[in-house]
Amino acid sequence: MKRLVILGGGESGVGTAILAKKKNYEVFVSDKEAIAEKYKKVLLHNEIEFEENQHTETNVLNADLVMKSPGIPEKVELVQKLIKMQIPVISEIEFASQFTDATIIGITGSNGKTTTTLLTHHILKEAGLHVGIAGNIGDSFAQQVAEQNYDLYVLELSSFQLDGIENFSPHIAIITNITPDHLDRYEYDFKKYVESKFSITKNQTKQDYLIYDADDIAIQNWLEKNKTEVQLIPFSIERELEFGAFLKENKIITKINTEEFTMPLSNLTLQGKHNVKNAIASAMAAQLLKVRKQTIKESLSNFEGAEHRLENVQKVKEVQYINDSKATNVNATFYALECMDNPTVWIVGGVDKGNDYHDLLPLVREKVKAIVCLGIDNKKIIETFNNVVDIIVETAGAEEAVKVAAKLASKGDTVLLSPACASFDLFDNYEDRGRQFKKAVRSIL
Repeated sequence: MKRLVILGGGESGVGTAILAKKKNYEVFVSDKEAIAEKYKKVLLHNEIEFEENQHTETNVLNADLVMKSPGIPEKVELVQKLIKMQIPVISEIEFASQFTDATIIGITGSNGKTTTTLLTHHILKEAGLHVGIAGNIGDSFAQQVAEQNYDLYVLELSSFQLDGIENFSPHIAIITNITPDHLDRYEYDFKKYVESKFSITKNQTKQDYLIYDADDIAIQNWLEKNKTEVQLIPFSIERELEFGAFLKENKIITKINTEEFTMPLSNLTLQGKHNVKNAIASAMAAQLLKVRKQTIKESLSNFEGAEHRLENVQKVKEVQYINDSKATNVNATFYALECMDNPTVWIVGGVDKGNDYHDLLPLVREKVKAIVCLGIDNKKIIETFNNVVDIIVETAGAEEAVKVAAKLASKGDTVLLSPACASFDLFDNYEDRGRQFKKAVRSIL
């Protein structure tokens, strides 16, 4: 019996444990922190051995195989020891994919991957297909492979999840864009981060497809320098393409093989340039899976969007509050600010992952009337914007940030939470940050 050690007792760790036990592995889960009560119950119920608040080396280093949760960096000493001992260290996605024959659509990118994943899943579900959604979103992929029997999976894949793959290969891969993010995990080397994203296509064959943004310089550069067998399907909102998808006269047009599909932009529920791209990528994935054009059109026009991503919370005293907590990098915040039509009080800050805020200067100058900092260390934000915005206030939590923003906003303004940073200093994660923001907004009525 093979021994699988799982590092991390969260969603991906516990899901992998359930699948591994079903496949007759000897399973041991080890977490350096306390394991959340709901996961502990699952481990106990399934009689899976685990430890918390420590990694006992003797129990870890005797593994045949290790599944490392995506949040644990490779440079951690224990992981380095495993690598030196030549014990394979893989991701949940790699482990689970070998136990399913389902068609997989894998979606990655610095921004837009959640919306594109939700939208693709929505179209396929509306088409009556038996489809699951997993990866960086929803329930664990491994657990779904263990307990469900889906024909298709739409997987949102972060670079951390892709770092641990060896044989995983989606039938359709989508790369939404690549901009500097998580550089702290890649030795501040953008090239390494780009390589990580492109590992989504490394095992694809000529029977598979890669849908990508042809306007993205990092993607274009990689494709020019690297040979790949996969069928390339580009999209652009800047120029007409002979093959792939583009915009013309305010319509989305896709040309794949002999199939042509058109849809007026006005029919899209999602607004903003970046969402046009997300919609195009999702529509092309659905087309490749032979979904009817009418179903694609209807799905794009009735999709409601992702929580914490440019989510209208409500209007209070004629000020619109928008929750964009999922904007954990500068590029995502760029999109958010680009969508703002009214004077904006911008709530920003958190754990800086090597951010360069200079790209935001023109938008901030044009649209932002005040900045409310929401982080423990706001030095870089203040230094970048203090000559551009007259009012910059530091706060120590969502409630205080919302109260200050409400005082600074006038009728017709927008208060935008778009942090451009990770949330781990004051919050559990971006969802917790978004929920606290929404709660604070609702309490100022």
